Amino acid sequence: MPITYTSGEQIEVYRFSFPVTFGVPLLALVIQAYIPKYFPGFAVYVDLPLLVTIFFAMARRSPIAGLFTGAVIGLAQDMLGHNLIGIYGIAKTVVGYGASSLGVKLDLENAGARLLVTLGFYLVHSAVYVTVGRVLVNMTQHWSWGSGILAGLVNGVIGVLLYFVLDRFKQRT
Repeated sequence: MPITYTSGEQIEVYRFSFPVTFGVPLLALVIQAYIPKYFPGFAVYVDLPLLVTIFFAMARRSPIAGLFTGAVIGLAQDMLGHNLIGIYGIAKTVVGYGASSLGVKLDLENAGARLLVTLGFYLVHSAVYVTVGRVLVNMTQHWSWGSGILAGLVNGVIGVLLYFVLDRFKQRT
């Protein structure tokens, strides 16, 4: 699973059609909001809006676009969930910016690299979420490395599969 450094001329930047740009995040948000009612463990281990944020940010390779993608998806997830508005927004904004910045520097098209990147960004997302919850909002947040890494690996595997499906919707600029 080689991660290769690419020069600025070799980087392919992708765009997406209007239905994909709005439909895929909306579908991820709806699934994330309703599946836990039937399968409570789903919300503990899977964060589909995060996976969509990482995919779009890495594909577009624009830190500003990644930042806004993460902010919009995160705020929408806050509005559909039971959390205070802004916590997921902040965490996904950081991840969107980081994923798009990393996408500019590295070619992340193979499964191994995507798994590692998704695991890493899941842990970053969790760290930002817990920190914001504890420091800014005074929520009682608990962190467990074992469950965090397990959830990150589950998200990584689901993310790799999801990314290969979403790769079909890429359009070269």
